[in-house]
Amino acid sequence: MIEVNDIHKSFNGNEVLKGISTTFEKGKTNLIIGQSGSGKTVFLKCLLGLFIPEQGTISYDGKVYSELSADEKRELRAEMGMVFQGSALFDSMTIAENVMFPLRMFTKQSKSEMEDRVNFVLKRVNLAEAHKKKPSEASGGMQKRVAIARAIVNNPKYLFCDEPNSGLDPKTAIVIDNLIQEITQEYDITTMINSHDMNSVMEIGQKIVFLKDGFKAWEGSNETIFKTDNETVTDFVYSSELMKKVRQMYIEEKQ
Repeated sequence: MIEVNDIHKSFNGNEVLKGISTTFEKGKTNLIIGQSGSGKTVFLKCLLGLFIPEQGTISYDGKVYSELSADEKRELRAEMGMVFQGSALFDSMTIAENVMFPLRMFTKQSKSEMEDRVNFVLKRVNLAEAHKKKPSEASGGMQKRVAIARAIVNNPKYLFCDEPNSGLDPKTAIVIDNLIQEITQEYDITTMINSHDMNSVMEIGQKIVFLKDGFKAWEGSNETIFKTDNETVTDFVYSSELMKKVRQMYIEEKQ
């Protein structure tokens, strides 16, 4: 579990995060949503420890980040997996080498142990035959699955995903959403997903934090988001005619 208590973050006198408090539970897909400029990327980077809030605390399973020693912070970072928006694979490496990279960086495993672990996670993301391919030989969906395999190869406690569906067609995006949710539940990971994709919200949004101008404007689930009367949320969620129809269908179904 990650607990966020009243965090503030500014850049050059401009306050980007304005007192956000929330919790992210283990075994659930937690989504951070909001318009461009809402602060969600800065918020995610604070959760990763890349930005340090000027005020407030972030705790990881009871451990307050700001109170950790340098060694303890390094140990915590080794427990974090990250799926970047553009996959961020090394073009010069094979898919297997990309997935093995965190093991080389953070563990002292033997080569055979690392190879066994790479084989396991590539099989888990349905890429058992892709070891020798280069990223340039893989589709966008395959690259995202490689990025997920790399993110979980170290058995992380915390998984962070920055716009994991960016650039993917709707069908492939659903596959990636389902894969992230399955892995989250199987390994009881605390997963945070930075997203603007309303399909993801509807499919896997077990916990949703909606940011607006640096504030937490609303939080709930993919079920309660259909019921909210918060105009800031409804203006964002139902900005398209399709989503308005989805909401109406949901309301009629529940009546």
